[in-house]
Amino acid sequence: MNASVIVFPGSNCDRDVKVALEKVTGAPVSLVWHGDAVVPASDLIVLPGGFAYGDYLRTGAMAAHSPIMRDVVAKAKAGTPVLGICNGFQVLCEAGLLPGVLMRNASLRFVCKDVHLRVEQTDTPFTGSYDKDEVIRIPVAHGEGNYFADAATLDELEAEGRVVFRYVDAAGEVTAAASPNGAQRNIAGICDGRRRVLGMMPHPERLFEPLLGGSDGRRLFESLLVTLN
Repeated sequence: MNASVIVFPGSNCDRDVKVALEKVTGAPVSLVWHGDAVVPASDLIVLPGGFAYGDYLRTGAMAAHSPIMRDVVAKAKAGTPVLGICNGFQVLCEAGLLPGVLMRNASLRFVCKDVHLRVEQTDTPFTGSYDKDEVIRIPVAHGEGNYFADAATLDELEAEGRVVFRYVDAAGEVTAAASPNGAQRNIAGICDGRRRVLGMMPHPERLFEPLLGGSDGRRLFESLLVTLN
């Protein structure tokens, strides 16, 4: 599986994702600079977490107009799977590949902690190794993770099964306290209509092996390996 990770000024999880992918897949991963015009031939493109362009204007707003994003958008529309993690999720929304926006956390504070997620959908390239409704633990680290969309868009996401991850408590229940950011309907991750583009606020690369304190994130990368090989 050939994967490319896009690097923006301010990315800080690019190498974390590269390490996780390389350890799971056994294949080298390309780091692609935002100023480049073309993404190398890839089975997967990842937009990593961080603070692209210092989060000026809005999170992800400037990164969405980087030269490389024209090719990322074109490849995504052609069917190449794209994973956006945290800041990458914000970039995907700003680039129009996913609906909605990520706003300031309801607390107006940066949140960095482990959260529980319920796997809502397993019919995507990213989640096939999980069980439906399984509760997993993944870290978050963001100041703008509050997912917002209008009611019609939210209803459409729900009806089409495009809410992939949802914040829950340890028992798998959706509660206001389980959400670290106030996201509508406790949404932690969504996919596009073809299920080939996934945006998620939690960081699976930060919990992919026991040395890091857990391995719940590993199966996301294993799912991609199984699907894309």
